[in-house]
Parts: sequence; C-alpha cells; structure tokens
Amino acid sequence: MTETRPHSRKSPYPLWFFIPAAIIYGVLFLFPTISSLWYSLTRWDLSTAQFIGLENFQQFFSEPFLIKGLINTLIYAVTTSGLKTVCGLLLAVLLTSNIFARGFLRTLVFFPVLVSTIGIGITFTVMMHPTKGIINVTLATLGIPGPGWLTNPTLALFSVALVDVWKGVGLATLIFIAGLAAISPDYYEAARIDGATRLQQFTRITLPLVRPATVIVVTLSLIGGLRSFDLIWAMTRGGPGFSSDVIASVIYKQYQAGFYGLSTAGNVILFALIAVIILPFTLWFNRREVEE
Repeated sequence: MTETRPHSRKSPYPLWFFIPAAIIYGVLFLFPTISSLWYSLTRWDLSTAQFIGLENFQQFFSEPFLIKGLINTLIYAVTTSGLKTVCGLLLAVLLTSNIFARGFLRTLVFFPVLVSTIGIGITFTVMMHPTKGIINVTLATLGIPGPGWLTNPTLALFSVALVDVWKGVGLATLIFIAGLAAISPDYYEAARIDGATRLQQFTRITLPLVRPATVIVVTLSLIGGLRSFDLIWAMTRGGPGFSSDVIASVIYKQYQAGFYGLSTAGNVILFALIAVIILPFTLWFNRREVEE
C-alpha cells in the first residue's frame, strides 16, 4: 500500500519581507513615474490640470531650441563617456604599473570625484574667463591667443564636457584598476614567453579581459552625461544663447517660465532617451558575454 501525503502549503511568511521594499519602491519610483506620464499629457499648474494629449510632445519637437538641447545632450553624453573610458583605461594601466608614488597619484586622480560639482563649475568658470582667467593668461605669456572657452558658442559645450571628464575620470580609473587587478598575471607571463610585445599584450589580453569594467564605465558615463545638469548650469546656464543647453537645463528653464506640462514632457523624453540607449547596450553586452 502506498501512503499518500497531503500537499504541503508554502508559508507566505518569507514574502512579507518584500512588503516594505515594495512600498518604498512604489512611493519613490512607480508613483512619480506614472504621475509624470499623466502630467506630461496635460497643461497643469499647482492647482489644476487640463488634459491636452500629445500637444506638449508636439511642441517640444517643434521648437528649434528644444531640439538643440536634445542634440547637445547626445553630443555631451557621447563625448564625456568616450573620453572617460579611454582616459580612465590609460590611467588605470599607468597606475597599476611599477611607477614612483603610485599611491599618491591614485589619490590625486580620484580627488576631483569627491569635490562638489558646483564648486568645480564655479572654479573653472573663473579659470576659463576670456581675459582674466588663468588658462588664457598662461597662454598669452606663451604668445598663444586664448579662445573664449565659455563665451564662444562653438566651444562652450565642449569646454564644459572637458571639465566633466576631469571630474569623473577618477571614478572610471578606479573601476578599471579593479578590473585590471582581477586579471591573472599568468596571462602576461605566458605572453612574454611567447614573445608578445606590450602593445600586443594590451590588445590581446588587457582589452578583452577588462570588458566588464569597460561596460560599467560606459554605462555610468552615458547615464551621467544624458542627465547632466549641475555642471552645465553652474558654468554656462545653457549659454551663450542655447549653444550649451541640454535636456535637463531646458526642462529647468521651462519650469521656471511656468510651462509645467512642457517641462514634464521633457522629463519623460529624457527618461525614454536613457532607456532607449542604455537597455539595448546592456542586453547586447550580456548576450555577448553568455555566448563567449
């Protein structure tokens, strides 16, 4: 005879621990996200909201200065992300080699990450002054005419991007140092025995094995570049004109002007832009990592 056992029922007790996290997640993320989607479809103020459909989005993509902000955001994000990745990797390779005062140099590279972004923006605004700034004064002593770093519409956005790279490259370097430390020295020893040059070791060993760190740096830099606001606002306030405006500064200006619905639509566009760029990149890398 076979003994039948009653089906054991799982206790919901472990699931109770998810409730506080779910409440916090819903209050701080889901509710604001859904509210933003709704208010982006309305013309609203602090007391009333009138549904107008996609009119805010149509206006956003029909205004030239708003489109300029969108293009500037992409340029700024790609520039800062690319430079942080390249410079961070090169600095990490340098700071993991046997050089003098390596620990001090690591601290020196990482120090700007700890400094206030607004403070850095104000400092570099003074340093980049077209006539009294220390950068142009130094160039003048060498007989080189200094450009208007923040007053020239062509240079303003890239000048801020360079300051952003200077501030954030320390974090990228730290991530790359961790990635390089995880590579076994046996690979380099075997390569040296086979007669590989330093360049070949870098391209055939370092670059492939440091790929996870590269993805982290690129992802964080892209997200930071796409949502950048504080440094740009501290240095140029989007000027001269609209030459250094990004989506975040455009959103802030529209909110200041009382166009709350339009500024909320800009927030939704910024959210969608980050998701469209970051999610496919992450999925592509994860797929490649599994295949390899």
